[in-house]
Amino acid sequence: MDFETLIKTRQSCRNFSEKPVPRPEIEACLEAARLAPSACNAQPLYLSVCTGALGAQVGACTRSMGMNGFTEKVPCFVVVSEQSYNATAAMGSRVKDQDYRSIDIGIASAHLVLAAAERGLASCILGWFDEKKLRELLSVKGRIRLVIALGYAAEGDPIRPKKRKTLDELADFRQ
Repeated sequence: MDFETLIKTRQSCRNFSEKPVPRPEIEACLEAARLAPSACNAQPLYLSVCTGALGAQVGACTRSMGMNGFTEKVPCFVVVSEQSYNATAAMGSRVKDQDYRSIDIGIASAHLVLAAAERGLASCILGWFDEKKLRELLSVKGRIRLVIALGYAAEGDPIRPKKRKTLDELADFRQ
C-alpha cells in the first residue's frame, strides 16, 4: 500500500472483531515503533502487549463513564508507558523546557498504528483509561501515556470520510 493510501484509510476503529492477532503481526508493529525517531535516540517508552485474559482486564480499564465500550471485543492492547530519558535528552529537555518523552511516544505510536494498517490491522489510540488500575495490573512504575487497541475491524466496518481542518486552517507558507 502506498503511503498516501495508508494515511487516508487508517482510522480509529470502534468496531473490532474478536479474531486474535498473530504474534508475528504484533511484532512487526512493535518493530515499527522501535525504529521511530526519538530525541537523542532515547526511546523513552516501554510497550506492554496484553492479550487473552490480561488483555480483557486492560480493556476493562479503558471503559468508564460511557467511554470506549467497543474495547470489550479488542483482542490485543499495547500499553505505552513512559520511561526515563537518556542523559543527553534529559539535559536537552531541561535546557529547552520541552517534554520530549511525550513527543517521542506520539511518534512511536503513530509508527505502530500505521504499520498495523499496512498489515490489514485496525487500531485505536486511547487516552481514556484508569491509569492507577493499569499500573497496578501491569506492575508499571512510570506513567502510562496511551493504550493502543489492536485487532481486526469487524466485517463490513466502513472506512469513514476524514473530517479535518483545511490545509489553509492548519498551515501557512512563509519566506
